[in-house]
Amino acid sequence: MRTRTGLALVALALVVLGLALLPDEPARRPPDDRGELSGRTSDGQPRQTSDGLPGEVAEPLPPGVAPRPRVSRERSWRIAPGVRYRRFEETDRRGRYRVHVVAVDPATKGVRLDYASLAKVPRRGPLTRLLRRDDAVAGVNGGFFDIYDTGAPLGVGRDRQRGFLHAAQFTWKNAFTTSRSGGLRIGPVTMQAGIAEHPEIDVTNVNSPRVREGKVGIYTSDWGTTSGYAITDGQRRNVRVVQIEDGRVVARSTRLSSGVPITDTILVGRGPGAEQLAGLRVGSRATVTSQIPSRYTVAISGETILLRDGRVRASDDVYLHPRTAVGIDRDSGRVLLVAVDGRQDFSRGLTLVELARLLRRLGAEAALNLDGGGSTTVAGMSRSGEELRVLNSPSDGAQRSIPDGIAVLVD
Repeated sequence: MRTRTGLALVALALVVLGLALLPDEPARRPPDDRGELSGRTSDGQPRQTSDGLPGEVAEPLPPGVAPRPRVSRERSWRIAPGVRYRRFEETDRRGRYRVHVVAVDPATKGVRLDYASLAKVPRRGPLTRLLRRDDAVAGVNGGFFDIYDTGAPLGVGRDRQRGFLHAAQFTWKNAFTTSRSGGLRIGPVTMQAGIAEHPEIDVTNVNSPRVREGKVGIYTSDWGTTSGYAITDGQRRNVRVVQIEDGRVVARSTRLSSGVPITDTILVGRGPGAEQLAGLRVGSRATVTSQIPSRYTVAISGETILLRDGRVRASDDVYLHPRTAVGIDRDSGRVLLVAVDGRQDFSRGLTLVELARLLRRLGAEAALNLDGGGSTTVAGMSRSGEELRVLNSPSDGAQRSIPDGIAVLVD
């Protein structure tokens, strides 16, 4: 008995000592040029969803063989003029999966697509909450996001009313866009940002989850409040923040605050970027600009381009996940918002190659993979037209809190 008691006391002491040695901030995943979500899962799989959960491995198929699925249990209804929801199941030699499609005709009078989000870039909520904010009749979850720290999207975001919100210069550039002329596009969107009086300073991120190592990031009132060292991957040394008000430097510091409202603009630098910011003196002018091409009215990032000119561009045909995608049917002018349930007995999910082939069967010539896994959600007005509700079966068992999505609006 004494021996057991002694061992228990030793174990308790070790636990207490371990707690005392914990760092001030939680450990972060190793960063790289694509942000927190690149790299691999714990078992070596490529990271294909924001949650980073490993996917089930699909049954191998003979080379050159594309399974022909059998369609069943189909149902559909009109959500609004120019907006139709369809649900069906497909079964092939790999198993069964459930598909949800919201087909949108932007040429229909009063029908518009928009970027769905809450009031500040990092804020998250269920898809239905994001959609109700715009009085949307339907929508799907958006792009990949920093699920572990800030909660912010990793790529480009532009809202019809609020304008340009966030982007990164070198990464997560593939996006779905609408233009002022009514054009629809899937492809890279380039951001430009800088300080007019200091063109030598390399600004690479605007309202992004992390400042690129050695560079400078911009954070505006659209971000909300300061995020401390979460945006520098925990780096505390050789960092600098510069506060801008009405085009002039009003404060500088080598310590990053957390939870302080951003009323205008702050610049955050790491390493060489911090050294460059040291040249901005209090009282000096600093005209900060950031933009994506003005022709875009709506922009939202994804990752893998699934289809280009009707050809499959995805390469992974191994890992199964719940999936979300947006496609463009050039022949009809429709936009296809597609969600596929996964990680559930009745629906196995899809590989990226299978997702691309599904979009092509639905009529898309261009398609973009959005965030999947537990984020995969599609919502729309019920058949009775009385309420906006979730139409698929999210793999988490409930809606995940997400930062953005694609909304369908009807005037």
